[in-house]
Amino acid sequence: MKVPLLDLTRRYNKIKKEVDNAISKVLKSQHFILGEEVKKLEIEIAEFCRTKHAVAVASGTDALLLSLKNIGVGEGDFVITTPLTFFATAGAIHNIGAIPVFVDIKPDTFNIDPAKIKDLLEGKSFHVKGLKIDLSSIKAIIPVHLYGQMADMDPITECAKNYKLAVIEDACQAIGAEYKGKKAGSIGDLGCFSFFPTKNLGAYGDAGIITTNDEEYANNLNRLRVHGAESGYCHSSIGYNSRLDTIQAAVLLAELLYLNDWNNKRQKNAEIYSNLLKDVEEVSCPFVAQERKHIFHQYTIRVKNNKRDEIMRFLDEKNIGSKVYYPLSLHLQKCFKYLTYKQGDFPVSEQAAEEVLSLPIFPELTGEEIEYVCNAIKSFFVGKT
Repeated sequence: MKVPLLDLTRRYNKIKKEVDNAISKVLKSQHFILGEEVKKLEIEIAEFCRTKHAVAVASGTDALLLSLKNIGVGEGDFVITTPLTFFATAGAIHNIGAIPVFVDIKPDTFNIDPAKIKDLLEGKSFHVKGLKIDLSSIKAIIPVHLYGQMADMDPITECAKNYKLAVIEDACQAIGAEYKGKKAGSIGDLGCFSFFPTKNLGAYGDAGIITTNDEEYANNLNRLRVHGAESGYCHSSIGYNSRLDTIQAAVLLAELLYLNDWNNKRQKNAEIYSNLLKDVEEVSCPFVAQERKHIFHQYTIRVKNNKRDEIMRFLDEKNIGSKVYYPLSLHLQKCFKYLTYKQGDFPVSEQAAEEVLSLPIFPELTGEEIEYVCNAIKSFFVGKT
């Protein structure tokens, strides 16, 4: 048997008629940039996320960049985020001219630790003395809802309120996830989503969207994505070229009808995995925090005793796809050497980077395929005893 990490062909084959019709409609209209499907997508995503507004942009990375620009973050400012995330989170902070300030994660959910954010803001963290961070220059917090589970938002937003900081949710992996009944992207000042093809809701190229309940923010973002233009060729500010292609919006609208079902299937697949792997001592299955809905963009296990890379090779030999998200914490990346972080600064994140392994979890996965993956994992450890 061969079990891929992800098989987008299965998804397309199930909704081929709807997608092909949606694309054909755009081709006939010849309105390829910010067409009517883009506006409809914005309305439907806002409704789905329970926010007042949504502004479609060219990618999840642009969603982060424009959100930072929108709240006035710029040269010399500091922005708090996690070191265990896709590069774009910190890359956007750097590219806006600001400086990423990393805070360690919780070992169970892999999300940023609110207690450590509080320690930093109270001047109790090594950052203040060791890195000489000016606390008054911290402008925002970007919690990342990693792997499809939301960060602990209540204490994060409380910290933000106490210190007058903006909160930008990096919800690029978490569309449909919930925290205490609130949807991802609806709690912070802004929510950023990626529709990269591999996401739970994936376009056929790059695409993203920003959610907000602030009308002024929404209006400004609409300008920023078209070079800062008010109308025509009149520019009130300098913005970016971050318009969403109409074809991508059309594809996403066709898929959005299935998103809840797909997320539910991911949850059921996760339950099967966790049940089959619960007695494997060398493996820790994903932890789902109380009052949260995990939509399992990834099903990420921990592999103990330095066996992660070895079992990954073993699974590859068994024709089973797996991947490490992410193998090197951002504070240790060569390009961020100028921040002067060092090995050991964020031990929880560093340990996770050495242990995490994501297994196939896509909705079309069969029970037989999941059982094959779990039996392979069990056989690996039996052979090691």
